[in-house]
Amino acid sequence: MERAHYLQEIDNAFNVHPVVAILGPRQCGKSTLAQQYAQKHPTLTSNIFDLENPLHLAQLEENASFILNAQSGLIIIDEIQYLPNLFKLLRVIVDQDREKRKFLILGSASRDLIHQSSETLAGRIQYIELSPLSATETQNTKELWNRGGFPLSFLAKNDLFSATWRNAYIKTYLERDIPNLGFKIPAKQLRRFWMMLSHYHGNIFNASELGKSLGVASTTIKRYLDILTGTFMVRELQPWFENINKRQVKSPKIYIRDSGIYHSLLSINSHTALLQHPKLGASWEGFALEEIIKYHQAEPDDCYFWAVHNQCELDLLLIINGKRLGFEFKFSDKPKRTPSMQQVMELLHLDQLTLITPGEHYYILSENVTCSGLSHYLGIIDSKA
Repeated sequence: MERAHYLQEIDNAFNVHPVVAILGPRQCGKSTLAQQYAQKHPTLTSNIFDLENPLHLAQLEENASFILNAQSGLIIIDEIQYLPNLFKLLRVIVDQDREKRKFLILGSASRDLIHQSSETLAGRIQYIELSPLSATETQNTKELWNRGGFPLSFLAKNDLFSATWRNAYIKTYLERDIPNLGFKIPAKQLRRFWMMLSHYHGNIFNASELGKSLGVASTTIKRYLDILTGTFMVRELQPWFENINKRQVKSPKIYIRDSGIYHSLLSINSHTALLQHPKLGASWEGFALEEIIKYHQAEPDDCYFWAVHNQCELDLLLIINGKRLGFEFKFSDKPKRTPSMQQVMELLHLDQLTLITPGEHYYILSENVTCSGLSHYLGIIDSKA
C-alpha cells in the first residue's frame, strides 16, 4: 500500500532540511515507506543501515564517521534510537556539504525519548510522525476499528491471526523494545500498568489511584505513562482551559492509540465480541477520535478535550487554522441535540460542533451543529461501515 501523502511530506521536508526523521511505533510501516521513497527517486543512490541488524549496528558503532562520510545520495538509518549519539555526527556531516547527501532516519520513539536530537540538529531536521493505517487509506472502518491500523494486523488472513500478531507485538514491545530504549522496568510490571490503563481509556488520568493499585509512587506512574506516550502507544489528551467562572477539569484524558492493541489488552478478538463488550462505547470514542486527528493532520498541541466538573464536556477540541472545531463521539444511530451542546458552543466559541457516529449519514441538528457518520466525514465510500 503506497502512502502518497507521507511520500509528499518527505519530499517537502527535504526541500528545506538535509535530515528528515520519520517517527512512529514499531511495525507501523516506516521501513516500507522509506523503501518506497527510495524507489521513487532512482537518481539518488540509496544506502540503508538497519540498526536492528547486528552487523550494521557494529559498523556504525565502530566507524560511523568514515562510513557515513563515504556515502552520497540518500542515506537511510533505520531504528535510530539504538544509536542516539549519531545525531552529533550527523550535524557535522550535513554542515560540511548539504547538497551531497540526504539523511532519512527512522525511529520507534518520540524525539523526547531519542536523546539530544532536537538540540544537536536544530535547524537541520524535520520530524514526520507516521501513524498506523488510517480509514482514508484502508477504506474499511469496520475492519480497521476491530483490528487496528498496524499493517500486519489489519491485513491478516482472519481475526485469529490478527489477534495472535497483536499479542506477540505487545510481548515483544514489553520484553525487547522498552529495555532497548534503556528503561529498566520489569515487563510484568509495565504490562500490568498498560492493562490497567486500558480501563482508563477515554477517562481522566489519576496517577495516585493507579499508584495505589500497583503499589508504586505516583511519580513512577507518570514515568510509565511518559514511556507509553513517547513510544506512540498512548495518547495523553490535554485539557483546554477557557476564561470562564467554572471549575474546569485540569488532568489529561488517556487513550490507547491503536484500537487493535486496545482490544487485545481487553482480550477482545472479534467484531462480534466487541459489540457485546461493556467498553464498546469507549472503544468507538478512541477509534473515531484518532481518525479525526489523522484526517485533520493535527499536531498534539492542536488537540484538547474540555470538561467542567459534573457539568458539560467536549470529547475533542481541535484548533485548526484559527478555527475551533468541536467533536463528540457517540456509538448511536441517531443521537439528538442536547441542551449542553448549545452551552458548549457558546462557552468555547466553537466554529463547528460535529457528532461523529458509525456509518455514512449526515444531518443538521442546529446552526453549526451537525451529526455525521465517520465515513461521511472522512469522505470515504465504506461498504463495511
